[in-house]
Amino acid sequence: MNYLAHALLAGASPDDRIGGVIGDFVKGPLDPLPTGLAPGLAAGVMLHRRIDSFADAHPAFRRSRGRVSVARRRVGGVMVDMFYDHFLARHWAHFSAQALGDFTADTYRMIAAHPGPLPPTFGPVFERMRAHDWLASYRDAAVVTLALDRMAETRLRRPNPLAGAGEELLACQAGLEADFFEFLPDALAFARSVIRQRG
Repeated sequence: MNYLAHALLAGASPDDRIGGVIGDFVKGPLDPLPTGLAPGLAAGVMLHRRIDSFADAHPAFRRSRGRVSVARRRVGGVMVDMFYDHFLARHWAHFSAQALGDFTADTYRMIAAHPGPLPPTFGPVFERMRAHDWLASYRDAAVVTLALDRMAETRLRRPNPLAGAGEELLACQAGLEADFFEFLPDALAFARSVIRQRG
């Protein structure tokens, strides 16, 4: 899952939602707590990790990864994460009563107002995310394509086939979208059950 899906799945708690968004920026074990990471945020990051594990094992998500071309299969998970954020932004009203623009603005406010430290590598990313409203902009397939092209140059350290990966969203859109609609209700139910069990 990418930023928008993790933010939605995390629910209303600021710690969970911020933890969901920053999850990929927190490396290593959470026990003991990494220096500077508050327990509430750590719980949000753990929720993020459990959702990622759930996604990796879900039949619809695995089917989506299988739709990725052989040449890009190594980065198929990254691509499907972005594609699912695209479908979520496009079909937002199916999954939330809050308008997408209001939800993204609330999420940016939560992050900006967080009193404790966040991962240093997240700071510059957050400034760009908020300035360009990445979360809502994913509804535009051209933005997803551009984001994947930029990721190919800046986010992944070794040479990778992400450049041009947006073309696969258009080529397999119907199948990917069907997979997404099968997956997301299950992911929402899973995330809610984790939050309930946590107490």
